[in-house]
Amino acid sequence: MDCERSSQNSDLLRKIREFTRALVDDLSKGRSPDILIDRCCSSNLPKRKEILTLQRESNVHRIEVLLRILLIVQQLLQENKHGSKRDIYYMHPTAFSEQRVVDQGINDICILLQCSRHNLNVVSVGKGLVMGWLRFSETGKKFDCINKPCFAHPIPVYVEEIKDIVSVAQYILVVEKESVFQRLANDQFCNTNHCIVITGRGYPDISTRRFLRLLIDTLSLPAYCLVDCDPYGFDILSTYRFGSMQMAYDAKYLRVPEIQWLGAFPTDSEKYCLPKQCLLPLTAEDKGRTKAMLQRCYLQREKPHWRLELEVMLQKE
Repeated sequence: MDCERSSQNSDLLRKIREFTRALVDDLSKGRSPDILIDRCCSSNLPKRKEILTLQRESNVHRIEVLLRILLIVQQLLQENKHGSKRDIYYMHPTAFSEQRVVDQGINDICILLQCSRHNLNVVSVGKGLVMGWLRFSETGKKFDCINKPCFAHPIPVYVEEIKDIVSVAQYILVVEKESVFQRLANDQFCNTNHCIVITGRGYPDISTRRFLRLLIDTLSLPAYCLVDCDPYGFDILSTYRFGSMQMAYDAKYLRVPEIQWLGAFPTDSEKYCLPKQCLLPLTAEDKGRTKAMLQRCYLQREKPHWRLELEVMLQKE
């Protein structure tokens, strides 16, 4: 694994040198460099291309941010160190102005170098939790969930370092909310159900999604996702299933096509004759989010019955 990582680092450093040389060559010849940001890396998500150029005033700051972050990434790779997105922000807080500017710059670099974010040695602070019938190790640290299956463990940030995965679980249960995860822990759910329970505590971070992908690839277990029957729950489910729009370039490494929707469906209200007072009406913001999700072409193509449920959700008053 160390040899593979060293080879990846060398390849990325080579790409960085080639990119900067081309940039300097254009500038030395009086040309404005064109930087292509091609987001068409997933067949499941919309394709979008951008060309960044110094001739467009709105692109100048974005190019500056990209180059500043690229220099930091180069140093991390050369020294074989890791840094968080927040660390990068605080290196040039005035130039970056806010965290989302750094996030976009990192995404741009991943697309330029055709790699995943963890390949850049850039990590985010993990927030996911796991419990159940699972044992693994990460950078010398052992995670023995099997010994106490109802005890929560943080999902490691360096998912690529995870090895020695052992499990006797029969399935993986992903829950939207930490409160549900904690309720299952308090009820000793994993003592009577041989499973692995994961939560991303709302919208899942990259580590949680990569960890889930790793477990499914390694253990070949079915995975179920329990979310609220509302637009936010559906969006979180879609993030696990299809990947996020922001990380479209990395969707094939993060998405989990095998995951199944578990919980109450919008059509259940009529199916089981639920009283209207049991249902919360959608707010204007909820309706806007639902309409936006209905525009996603991959829903109709891959999960038409999910799209139907979303349409029913929008019609409910």
